[in-house]
Amino acid sequence: MLSILKQSHSSSSSSVAMPQGLDFSQALSEIEGMGGRGGSLQETRVRPLAKRRIDMHSFCSPSGFQRSPYLSARGNFAIIFQGSTEDGYRAYHADKYDEDKNPNVSKNFKVFFQLTQADMNLMDPPLLQYPDWKGHLFLREEVARFLTYYCKAPAPLKAENVIVLNGCGSLFSALATVLCDPGEAVLIATPFYGGITQSIFLYGNVKLVYVYLDSKITGKSTRPFQLTVEKLEKALQDARAEGVTVRALILLNPQNPLGDIYSLSELQDYLEFAKRHELHVIVDEIYMLSVFDESQLPTPWPSSSDFAVSGIRFGTLYTQNQDVINAVASLCYFHGVCGPVQHKVAQLLRDREWINQVYLRANHARLKAAHTYVTDELKTLGVPFLNRNAGFFVWIDFRKYLKTSTFEEELLLWKRFLDNKVLLSCGKAFECSEPGWFRIIFADKTHRLQLGK
Repeated sequence: MLSILKQSHSSSSSSVAMPQGLDFSQALSEIEGMGGRGGSLQETRVRPLAKRRIDMHSFCSPSGFQRSPYLSARGNFAIIFQGSTEDGYRAYHADKYDEDKNPNVSKNFKVFFQLTQADMNLMDPPLLQYPDWKGHLFLREEVARFLTYYCKAPAPLKAENVIVLNGCGSLFSALATVLCDPGEAVLIATPFYGGITQSIFLYGNVKLVYVYLDSKITGKSTRPFQLTVEKLEKALQDARAEGVTVRALILLNPQNPLGDIYSLSELQDYLEFAKRHELHVIVDEIYMLSVFDESQLPTPWPSSSDFAVSGIRFGTLYTQNQDVINAVASLCYFHGVCGPVQHKVAQLLRDREWINQVYLRANHARLKAAHTYVTDELKTLGVPFLNRNAGFFVWIDFRKYLKTSTFEEELLLWKRFLDNKVLLSCGKAFECSEPGWFRIIFADKTHRLQLGK
């Protein structure tokens, strides 16, 4: 689920500029310069984003790309918008693991639960017609009841504040489009799930301003890669000094790939920072049900990832800002969830007894067991890692295995893993500021995890 808090804008930017440098705008310009369709981008009147720009060359290399005359500059750009994450997925799907038929290949470590039930297989005629684009009312009412129950809300949450789209990627795209003008930006701490970059930029032409975190514990930090208000302030002021308008702050909680869970006091500090600077706050809570240490359990929320059925493509937005709801609703035509899937999700959310007594108990126990196995192995091997208790992943430190501390060496190490049928995600895919960090997904059965040793 994404939730958003709206801060009023006392003023708005009177002009839109596209910062250049080694960022998306440069890549688009290079593609346009190859000739063919499409006019030129808006003239640039802003200095580069220095170290807080989005480095396009971590995603693609326009110089080695032959431009299609049938596509716009943005269309060509969409084709080559890729990175190590997509390369890994392609390698996995081309030679997919199967315990019986294809056991000696790369593995996607993820728990899978069968969620099919007889009462989910309804095919009423109304489910096959166009719904309310925000989602069928019966589903939005169920989402509101579910959130009220699990979030222990002081008052019942309202279905009118719920919007259903086909995944959080679509939600990020829609929010970037309605909250920001082209060339404006959103703050986000690195490392972060790289798919957000694609969601934010490809449709809305909105930039990300990075709040770089590192493994050193300095200043007011008490743990590696800790987000502080001081770091937020510096990133925001640097961007504004370069003429970049920042409209929002994205928070991932639990954090992907770190597994961090923000404390109540930290969240209050971040919200006060956003209020002070009149920023929207977008909170991505996609792994809220995947916290397997009850002492750290935050406000939970189910999603397709939490239920290990990400192929269903289901995500929700909850906000009390009716302007945002109405604007996002106008884009739901492009990102709707089909009626039968909405029925299945509503039935799932309605079954509290099964979720509480069966699914959550089994899922948390299995996640904890898998996490313990992987982290014990890492300790035995002498590999440092962040020991967290949320999500499906562990953030591991392979810096000592790099010949030189460069992202080129990190990519070579990642390819060596892939050549040996082990699919990890390298730090650059998450815009980590330090070469050598990797994300490993541990959510699988122990005997399968042993194959990756």
